[in-house]
Amino acid sequence: MSQGRLHSLRFKAMGSRCELQLYGSEHLARTVGEVALAYVRRLERKYSRYRGDSVTSTINLAAGLHPVTVDHETARLLDYADALYQQSSGLFDVTSGILRRAWDFTSNKLPSEVELTHLTPLIGWHRVGWDGHQIFLPDPGMELDFGGYVKEYCADQVADLCRQHGITHGLVNLGGDIHLIGPHPDGSPWLVGIQNPRSPGKPIAKVTMTEGAIATSGDYERYMVVDGIRYSHLLNPFTGRSLQPTFASASVIAARCLIAGSFSTLALLKSPLEPQWLTDQGLPYLLVDPALRLSGTLQTHGTYATPAIGQPS
Repeated sequence: MSQGRLHSLRFKAMGSRCELQLYGSEHLARTVGEVALAYVRRLERKYSRYRGDSVTSTINLAAGLHPVTVDHETARLLDYADALYQQSSGLFDVTSGILRRAWDFTSNKLPSEVELTHLTPLIGWHRVGWDGHQIFLPDPGMELDFGGYVKEYCADQVADLCRQHGITHGLVNLGGDIHLIGPHPDGSPWLVGIQNPRSPGKPIAKVTMTEGAIATSGDYERYMVVDGIRYSHLLNPFTGRSLQPTFASASVIAARCLIAGSFSTLALLKSPLEPQWLTDQGLPYLLVDPALRLSGTLQTHGTYATPAIGQPS
């Protein structure tokens, strides 16, 4: 039975360039594409910190005033935030987004100590009241920010939607967070590029995949160079300062994009003190250091990489 031809839908969402590549009839691909795009837009509206009617804004506006009861989806995301906080020893903290008030990576100017001293007392997931149903930010001015992992969550949900609507071969790409919906119809793998952290738009490696998900975190996503020192968007919630990760980027393959994205970010956050942390997690990965040297459990051949331990389950 023919799987139809490949259809591509490109769009912008969550501040990123996105694309769906779906095999099927024109009608099926268009219908599924519309459903998927509507879902992305809904999730973007729901968790945007820029919209006054979003769940995020509702929680943040109640800071220091009263608890907010959340729906099941938001509860799952908050439970995951708690798990990330525990796994990272506090380095992955969804209350640390408030540091954007001090860090403007377009300014080429470092925040002052006064600014950071003012903001860091408002950071601390351990002080948040969360019982699985209601959340309470104890101090006025505290904020939650789901931006650290909601895009990866969305990629997984969109892939699941595509499967539910009959797509068996395709790819979801939300700003580089990728979830595979099976191989090409002939069984051949997708070739997924991993960005060169010092040459935007160019791959430093390519990975063949037929299933699962891959995500990359790097010091190049938002950064500035001041007096010859690179300051990335990876911020230490305890000090408010930019972390200096050991690696320029980390890519992880997992069954779900949410896991791949979280672990790639954790690998960079932990790298100054625990550079071997990712090695102990048992997932295929590729690390790129500032000198553009590659390492990890993905075998590399020139500028190409293939999984060394098989496809993720």
